Amino acid sequence: MHRVVVLALEGVYPFELSIPVRIFGTATANDGAPLYEVITCSLDGAPVTTSADFALAVQHGGEALESADTLVIPPFTCGPAEERNWLPEELSSALARVQPGARIVSICTASYVLAAAGLLDERPATTHWNEADHFQRMFPRVKVDAAVLFVDDGRVLTAAGVAAGVDLCLHILRRDHGSEVANRVARLCVVPPWREGGQAQFIERPLPELSASGTSATRAWALERLGEPIMLPELAEHARMSVRTFSRRFREEVGMTPLQWLTQQRVRHARRLLETTDLSVDRVAAEAGLGSGASLRQHLAAAVGVSPTAYRHTFRAKDHGAV
Repeated sequence: MHRVVVLALEGVYPFELSIPVRIFGTATANDGAPLYEVITCSLDGAPVTTSADFALAVQHGGEALESADTLVIPPFTCGPAEERNWLPEELSSALARVQPGARIVSICTASYVLAAAGLLDERPATTHWNEADHFQRMFPRVKVDAAVLFVDDGRVLTAAGVAAGVDLCLHILRRDHGSEVANRVARLCVVPPWREGGQAQFIERPLPELSASGTSATRAWALERLGEPIMLPELAEHARMSVRTFSRRFREEVGMTPLQWLTQQRVRHARRLLETTDLSVDRVAAEAGLGSGASLRQHLAAAVGVSPTAYRHTFRAKDHGAV
């Protein structure tokens, strides 16, 4: 039987720790036989603290890593950001016990462990979007993709944040035993077997603070008129600059062209309308200045990888559990 070993490190996040046993432990063959054995270990077999107000007792120590067919490392409180590019000797020694052919999986910021161990060098990987920039600076040899929910690079797999660990475990289950088994487990766990889009739709992109100089006042003026047609000459006229000067100053201050920025703001406004109103897709497109529903679908797919309807289903507040 395929053995999944879950390594609980000090400060482990309880929710993510439970994902592998819940997904793999629920998987059975058609005759009801379990497909995986899931065990949890700590580095020394002693209880571990969690990020919550309780500790966990485990039944296995680091020796369990030697028998792992799949090793899963959930996230944990991993100390100061500037110290995450090295591994404590005890953890480094423990990882060295993993067999060469074993599959290694990280959930959320546990990707720092894999990167610090050199397991992600020259590989594609992901981590929580909020840590992606720091992660890339710490580990420049890793090909970080912050837009996806998980990355499967064969032997080494990484998931983004929290629930993306569920997505990745279901993906592994699907890869090992097919869609029928994965879908059955998803139904039993009351989770979707596959989520549309990627991590991009969950990334917060706060608007930059507007200063009193340069093109700032014109940006504020444009934000109040997103539903209206606004052309580059109008923006330049409002800023009392020539089109050429305005375009140059705008790119220097914002890092993109005025029309690229305007489209970005319109898509953000459309996202807010999808989250907070019941307006039709066509009406949302009109209110955001994107013209038609088809245009909104195209821009939203490019920005976050999902359709307006799927985005609204994910983020629109509803009493889904009410009867």
